[in-house]
Amino acid sequence: MITTTDYHTAGEPFRIVTAGVPDIPGATVLERRAAAQASEEIDAVRQLLVREPRGHADMYGCFLVPPDDDGAEFGVLFWHKDGYSTACGHGTIALGAWAVRTGRVPAPRDGVVEVVMDVPSGRVTAVVTCVSGVVREVAFRNVDAYVIGRDIPVGSVHVDVSYGGAIYASVPASAVGLTVSPSHYTELIAAGREIKGALNSTSWAAHSDSRLSGIYGTIFYDDLGDTPSGPHQRSVTIFADGQVDRSPCGSGTSARLALLAADGRLPAGAVLTHDSIIGTRFTGRVLSGGSAVATEVSGNAYLTGECTFSLDPDDELGRGFVLR
Repeated sequence: MITTTDYHTAGEPFRIVTAGVPDIPGATVLERRAAAQASEEIDAVRQLLVREPRGHADMYGCFLVPPDDDGAEFGVLFWHKDGYSTACGHGTIALGAWAVRTGRVPAPRDGVVEVVMDVPSGRVTAVVTCVSGVVREVAFRNVDAYVIGRDIPVGSVHVDVSYGGAIYASVPASAVGLTVSPSHYTELIAAGREIKGALNSTSWAAHSDSRLSGIYGTIFYDDLGDTPSGPHQRSVTIFADGQVDRSPCGSGTSARLALLAADGRLPAGAVLTHDSIIGTRFTGRVLSGGSAVATEVSGNAYLTGECTFSLDPDDELGRGFVLR
């Protein structure tokens, strides 16, 4: 029996596994990620929860593990239908809300509390704001974000590559003849897969720690100009093998902030208004830095259910299936 608490952050699902996972060995979160990837028994739980009929091709979730040291509340292994990611901003926001709402991290009735967690890309913090005992906002403070390359030719388009806990390629949707809208959903998936595939074996996909290497996703964006508070953009991230982020993508927003900061569009006090393909919103800002920037991405997450899953030994579908 496997139990989960399910959230969504700006429309993107996040399934927190609360019981039923075998022990995941390792001294650090990165070591435990490698152990989970290598273990058929552990990965069977991910497959069961992410595949149909219990999940779907765009499902996302995590395993909770011990932190690297006493400086964090817990560690996290993020996963999707194709494996294990290095970072997940929308998941960090959901975990911050979950930790406070369950009482795992005590919080003031009115005020702010920090929920520190270790993820594969490093140590991150969810800053949870409560009003009258209700979680009203969660701000995700990420590992440093930075630009890797600009104006890189990929087929007929040019892309920018940046890091926000994972490596992303950014390209205007108009460069592939599209806009960030549900009506172009299928075409955006195809174009995102193509760009990621073309870059993934190049030096632009390399991280100094090879365990964090690889183009995680392609971000298509529409630039909507500037508001009095800063840039306004709408984006969609096509990640893993064709998964579509319903939210504006937390770690992807950090990667976008690094590019906008390098372009001089985020002076002190400026805020990125970042909308998703379904119209939900994050806001992002640069806290400090030069070539590498500390970022904060704000949103909120909401409980969608608590589940108990099982696998009937006679079930011919076993761990499930994926149609895409």
